[in-house]
Amino acid sequence: MMNDLNILWQNRNFMMGAYNLNGALGLLFILAIVDLVLKGWALWRAGRMGKKWWFIALLVVNSAGILPTIFLLMTNTEYKQKRMS
Repeated sequence: MMNDLNILWQNRNFMMGAYNLNGALGLLFILAIVDLVLKGWALWRAGRMGKKWWFIALLVVNSAGILPTIFLLMTNTEYKQKRMS
């Protein structure tokens, strides 16, 4: 195991120079943070509204923020109406 890691460490300049992953890693980090925020917000709303199946789907499916965004947009008016009453 240590030999494998040692080989990767010795070739780090080639790997980072050839593929230049610095920008991609930053973009991936931002996408992960946005997905975490959207998923948390959507799970909170689904739980508060008593939508059990949406909660399970949002918890299980990893969709890079697509499914939580769809859920939040679909339930926006219903949530506002419940909140007002």
